Amino acid sequence: MKLSHRISHITGGGSDGWDVFYRAKQMVADGIPVLELTQGEHDIRTDPVILDAMHAAAKSGRTGYSPVQGDLALRKAVATRIAAATGVPTTPANIQITPGGQAGLFAAHHAVLDEGDTALFVDPYYATYPGTLRSVGAVPRAIKTRAADNFQPQLVDLSAAAPGAKSLLINTPNNPTGVVYDAATLDGIAKTCIDHDLWLISDEVYDTQVWQGQHVSPRSLPGMLDRTLVVGSMSKSHAMTGSRIGWICGPEDAINSIFNLANNTTYGVASFVQDAALFALNQGPALEEKVAAPFRRRRALTLAALEGQNVVRPIPAQGAMYVMLDIRATGLTGEAFANALLDRHHIAVMPGESFGTAAAGHIRVAMTLEDEAYAIALKTLVTFAQSLLADGDPE
Repeated sequence: MKLSHRISHITGGGSDGWDVFYRAKQMVADGIPVLELTQGEHDIRTDPVILDAMHAAAKSGRTGYSPVQGDLALRKAVATRIAAATGVPTTPANIQITPGGQAGLFAAHHAVLDEGDTALFVDPYYATYPGTLRSVGAVPRAIKTRAADNFQPQLVDLSAAAPGAKSLLINTPNNPTGVVYDAATLDGIAKTCIDHDLWLISDEVYDTQVWQGQHVSPRSLPGMLDRTLVVGSMSKSHAMTGSRIGWICGPEDAINSIFNLANNTTYGVASFVQDAALFALNQGPALEEKVAAPFRRRRALTLAALEGQNVVRPIPAQGAMYVMLDIRATGLTGEAFANALLDRHHIAVMPGESFGTAAAGHIRVAMTLEDEAYAIALKTLVTFAQSLLADGDPE
């Protein structure tokens, strides 16, 4: 029997970008120790106080069906958090609870795109973005950015790509680059959306991980409130990756329609998980900073490890739990470098090419090992890059 074209072409007929990650996992399964700097997974687990709240909720009987739009108390907490951070009035009617940010991205694009519509996204991109767009029947169109611009999308490129499109997907703070979009970039994004009547899908799951600059939600910009869907999550801000709890924030009529989709797909998120998320949000910024603190430290460790050499150069590490490193001086592609580093030193990083063509010759390092091991991995990586420059041969 033949599968649908939509599901069989989610990856576009090529790799899903995770080949080095899969190789590293297989090495670990074979008993070979690997320092893994691939996945955006915290090296700490969910805080025990959150787990206690989840356990108490489950034990109290919060294990049945939950309201499909999300528990009112949690939607109120999310709306309050967004309003406080952005200055934009937000109510529970603007919030749909989703099983994680990935499900939020899927639902948001389903809400604004019809079969065959063109959907824009920025290159480099999180590896699942093109597949998400194909999953809803859209035609992905990448907007390529440049290392020379610190991977900030430029108005001229946005405007050139926009005719005929229906939506634009952005992510700031950005995975994989670690860049926080500045005011000029956000103004260009808003202008493009308004001039070309685009929906904006804004992936803001890293909004609590800002090391330099300021995160501004484009929903707060003039003319953008009624054309923006913001995707948020507890995964990165509260180290709740496995709990699968996130949200979409947008205009009330759009949220009502997304509710209809959820009613026919996910049918809600477990109530005891929602209770744990509510408890976590009620702890305020202190808990968020506790979760973010290791990555703030490791950003400093990264910059220190790269001082005094110019073979490995960082893209400005302004936010998120990643740093993008330019290794073009070695003469290798990001893929060749990552594979050679894994083979020689059992250190796993993601090739820039896993995230599109714009990051070719770069690698993404997830700052997700404890500090001492992370520092050792970075030192080894730099030494390895310098050796390639000296002998020009990765074999």
